Amino acid sequence: MRTPTHRPRGQQGTRRTIRHAIGATVTVSAAVVALVTPAAAADTAPHTPSSSGAGAAGPDTVTTHAGAGTAQERARVDAYWSPERMKLAGAMIPEITPVPEDDNTPDDPRPLPANTPDPGTVWTHGGAVQKNVGRLFFTFSDGYDGSCTATVVTSANRSTVITAAHCLRGVGAPSDDDTWNHNLYFVPGYRNGTKPLGGFSIRTMATSSRWNADPDTTASSDLAVAGYDTGLLVANPAAGGRPIGDVTGSQRIGFDQPVEGEFVHTFGYPKAGLNGSGDSYVGSRMIHCAGPSRPGPEALLLWGETCDMSSGSSGGPHLARFDTRTGTGTVVGVTTTDEELAGGQSPTLYATRLGDSAHRLYDWAQSR
Repeated sequence: MRTPTHRPRGQQGTRRTIRHAIGATVTVSAAVVALVTPAAAADTAPHTPSSSGAGAAGPDTVTTHAGAGTAQERARVDAYWSPERMKLAGAMIPEITPVPEDDNTPDDPRPLPANTPDPGTVWTHGGAVQKNVGRLFFTFSDGYDGSCTATVVTSANRSTVITAAHCLRGVGAPSDDDTWNHNLYFVPGYRNGTKPLGGFSIRTMATSSRWNADPDTTASSDLAVAGYDTGLLVANPAAGGRPIGDVTGSQRIGFDQPVEGEFVHTFGYPKAGLNGSGDSYVGSRMIHCAGPSRPGPEALLLWGETCDMSSGSSGGPHLARFDTRTGTGTVVGVTTTDEELAGGQSPTLYATRLGDSAHRLYDWAQSR
């Protein structure tokens, strides 16, 4: 996995790559849109959050940000995400990056045998998961595009989508518009530049108020290991007014305590191969991993499974009690990082397991 760094303001001329991240192209001053990766060497253990970061005084509350609220804004976002733009989202230098070829791996209608370990393959077995998990696109404050993964979850408003907080924003004052990503657009069932079920702009979004911390003293990785890397979205309805949940169906959501050895299925749209030949994933198809879940030795609040997904899979669902015949399960976490931050055997893909903070965000989102 690779963690591309997004260009900070005032440094528009160069891009560099930080190893092992999972989301999109990110900036030191913006979101760590991939797996959240520590800025320091991975050899330091255990990880200790900054004293003024995740442990800062004050209650953990909901911080919100408006998205595309008018019909004109929704139409603009929809038009912006052309097939070519979606295919190149996350490329560090899209101007010279070749548009990736389609992935035509044949579909397999047979259900995957239950509890089959999988370190990372194209998901070909259909089911509900192929409709309600998709690719989440956005634009950074410097104008470059990125992508993560997101999931429609069962909710009162039938419009609630879950992802990672670092796919929505960077650490900093929520009033600073450059802290947030723009042009958010969710494509459920994304495949080879197409929108099989349409595309959905985002009306509003929320993260924990812990992300409002001072970026000079608090890193995204601090918030990840402290369990605050969850983001909730409220999607605009489809043309004709249908809420996204009526179009795609949804996955259950759970705020359970982690169970050692629990068999978990993970899905995502990794795309680090856009930026180098060392990774085969280019975001064309949804990738699946599965295996027993275990805590990160250096980040005990993060739980993961053996998986080789790369940048772009951030925010993807970790599904417990997954039925491979129907493609349904319970989202118990969202991808946030890999073993470089959380420790453990390589390759491991770690999730922020959903707890009280995520539950608060979910209750807010489903009431909008």
